[in-house]
Amino acid sequence: METRIFSKKDIEEAAQILKAGGLVAFPTETVYGLGGNGLDKEAARKIYAAKGRPSDNPLILHVSKMEEVYPLVESVPEKAKLLMESFWPGPLTLILKKSKIVPLESTGGLDTVALRCPDNGVTLELIERAGLPVAGPSANLSGSPSPTEASHVYHDLSGRIEGILDDGAVGIGVESTILDMSTDRPTLLRPGAITLEDLTEVLGEKPEIDPTLLGKKMEDGFIPKAPGMKYRHYAPKAEMILFCSSEEKEHEYKVSKRIAEYLEEEGRGFPREKIAILCAEETKHFYQEMAEKEGIILKVLGRRDEPLSMTHNLFRILRECDEGGIELILSEGYSEEGIGFALMNRMKKAAGQKIIAV
Repeated sequence: METRIFSKKDIEEAAQILKAGGLVAFPTETVYGLGGNGLDKEAARKIYAAKGRPSDNPLILHVSKMEEVYPLVESVPEKAKLLMESFWPGPLTLILKKSKIVPLESTGGLDTVALRCPDNGVTLELIERAGLPVAGPSANLSGSPSPTEASHVYHDLSGRIEGILDDGAVGIGVESTILDMSTDRPTLLRPGAITLEDLTEVLGEKPEIDPTLLGKKMEDGFIPKAPGMKYRHYAPKAEMILFCSSEEKEHEYKVSKRIAEYLEEEGRGFPREKIAILCAEETKHFYQEMAEKEGIILKVLGRRDEPLSMTHNLFRILRECDEGGIELILSEGYSEEGIGFALMNRMKKAAGQKIIAV
């Protein structure tokens, strides 16, 4: 199969592919998604096959406006409506009880459906022209870093899908916040750019936090209600280790010192030219002399005081490490306040929960 690159002027052609049951990757403000007809069982199966994604990992249905939600669900609770009015279009996915027209193939076999209205004009037009909800997980091979540029999608899925709608690099860089609204108490299943603080302000109550986000080990037979909960996600090919400190005072110095000690004590078995250190702009000076001396690659994630710059760059940098043949990534950990919760959630998953406390 030839995978075509579509521009904004090709939206109608991309929409026709979706109508015909084909797959088209699309841009959002978070990451690129892999789109298919969310009401078509076969299209859902194609999405899972193209990604190599386990079929019990739910998809997200994308709509172009709030009104398109109602046929897809049993009902829309008042609090869910309030959240839609406050954050849509935007990086918030809501989980509600599905209606009969949504196939189980699109929901990972669940009686709930994940819904979102993305903040990207090109994709909103694509959904409108297709006239159907677009099922869309991230447009990457399952488990690998999510795509933040069309070239990332092409690298992973060329020959597996019909097309990619290119709208340049995304803004946020990590997937949407997912909030389960199908039960009495709103529950955060995945952190994103819409933070706990944002949700609390609108809801008038702090949502519950799913225990898996707080480090609780999943039991055998665990059924994920949202993407990214159960399986290895966002991971580079390299082994990745996070160095985290709960102390703010002298945090930067302590972490950088511990990374240097680790390299001295544990890192000798790795070729020096295949080690990378992920750090902040404010702390790169701690590593520069060591990096030059040992031939270590420095990757600057962004600024500690601008965590959105870090989410924007994370997956791109992890992909650069893959392309550069990096075998070991040593990374600083960061504050989990605000959007930092989403950043560290992705970094911990990328590291396979390999964390060294400092």
